[in-house]
Amino acid sequence: MASGTHIYDLTLLLDPAVEAERREQIVADVADLIDRTGEFIGRHDWGTRQTTYEVRKHPEADYHLIQFRGPSSLLEQLDHNLKITDGVLRFRIIKLRPGTPEPPDLRPSATAVVPEPEPVEAQ
Repeated sequence: MASGTHIYDLTLLLDPAVEAERREQIVADVADLIDRTGEFIGRHDWGTRQTTYEVRKHPEADYHLIQFRGPSSLLEQLDHNLKITDGVLRFRIIKLRPGTPEPPDLRPSATAVVPEPEPVEAQ
């Protein structure tokens, strides 16, 4: 178990123009670093989405959320590694408050359109 008791969210915005294998490798490297010095809790891949505003001249990004526990040295190492990694458009690490709800399931298949019910004919 990691010495850190707080749960952290790492939100990664990756360049969708980079090949998929490289994006997966970036996420795998982050997960490996967390496993070595902290506790990996979960990963949510939200896919490529439109950004509210352009990030480094990119109108969309490949979104990933990683939840973990770890010491402050892990946070510093993640910050350093992600700043110098090609393919990372933006990232943010935040400490969650106790009682924070689970992240939403934003995968494209989870947000499918629900068909409308058929109209009932009057008799």
